[in-house]
Amino acid sequence: MTERFLRQWLTPVVVFFAIRAVGILVLADLARLNGKSLGDRLAAWDGKWMLAIAEHGYDNVPVDLTDAWGVHSVDTAYAFFPGYPYLVSVVARLPLVTTYGAAIAVNVVLCVFAAAGVARLGALCAQRMATATPLPWDRLRAAMPGSLSRFVPDPGPRPEPASHPDPYTVGLITVALFAATPMSIVLNMAYTEALFCAVAVWALIGVLEERWLLAGVCALLAGATRPTGVVVIATVVVVGLTTLRRRPGRSESARILTAITLSPIGYLGFLGVVWARTGHPLGWFTIQTDGWDTRFDFGVAAVRFVNDSLTHSGEVAPVATAAIMLSTPLLIAVAVWSRLPWPVLLYAMLVVASIMASSGLMMSRARLLLPAFVLLIPFAVIMARWRPPVIVATLLPVVAGSAWFGAHMLTVYPHAM
Repeated sequence: MTERFLRQWLTPVVVFFAIRAVGILVLADLARLNGKSLGDRLAAWDGKWMLAIAEHGYDNVPVDLTDAWGVHSVDTAYAFFPGYPYLVSVVARLPLVTTYGAAIAVNVVLCVFAAAGVARLGALCAQRMATATPLPWDRLRAAMPGSLSRFVPDPGPRPEPASHPDPYTVGLITVALFAATPMSIVLNMAYTEALFCAVAVWALIGVLEERWLLAGVCALLAGATRPTGVVVIATVVVVGLTTLRRRPGRSESARILTAITLSPIGYLGFLGVVWARTGHPLGWFTIQTDGWDTRFDFGVAAVRFVNDSLTHSGEVAPVATAAIMLSTPLLIAVAVWSRLPWPVLLYAMLVVASIMASSGLMMSRARLLLPAFVLLIPFAVIMARWRPPVIVATLLPVVAGSAWFGAHMLTVYPHAM
């Protein structure tokens, strides 16, 4: 029991917080050098909204909090989903606990569950990728004209089972990569990412392990946490319906149907609250569009931002953000090539599509793409075959770069979140 606890919980959590400690220390130093405080930076931008909703409720948010256009209306606060601020408000009711302290403490606990879940998901994916059916590249090459077949990669011989990496090692490396994503600093801020990543990863574990009640409850919580929760809901529903086509037993079918029923309750419930508040069924979308210019535009705004950043910007933040956005198609291609389990791949592709195909503040894309961390699992599989010193030597510059980038975005660049 002790060994299992160490492997599944303690070790991944220690790896995660060790890397995040580097990010926080770098943020504290850059904040000091720029005349700011660490505490203020951890509650910047939307963090102020989270704390205000947690402390005052939706109807009593201070009027100095405004949307992207500097406007504050009676409905502006309803742009933010209630899962995280309500959780913070519950903890803040404890004796001697401030709202800010509750927000930071809640995220510490949530990161424990997120880290353990990421390690477990990485191990599960590694096991399934090792036994997955190879992609039919040989048949595709044979069916194509000789002049075109050269563009289809030759997969080569299938690796022997002995060459497959240790799933536990893959899980730990996945945790390290997750903790060192470009904007992983947001996991320590008064933001929704820690809660969303925690419930999203356990929803995926529930789907892969066919623990349907876990998947359904986590999808419900994801839908109540942020609009991207619809991606988790869709993943659980699609996988559940696909599993039902196999005609499982009565008890399993009942669990799947329960998960499918539970999944959208949080998301649709909040949209219903905003409907009742505004009198319009699309009230939440109107608040988002009017206040933050967030709408589905099939990626037009993203393409313009990437083009402008790479051709005209002289600042590192927009260029780096554009590079992160451009990397997502490559990461998806690698995930397909590596045979990442299809429910996890579906989730990742939906996350990327929902972020890249919508307008709004483009500089926030590095943060918003954080829940697509599952696309890093194939790289963890590759790294797990290396010797430990090589793994550490590879991770060190990644951790350092992540720490600096997050601190730079929070202390130097004016509109990064």
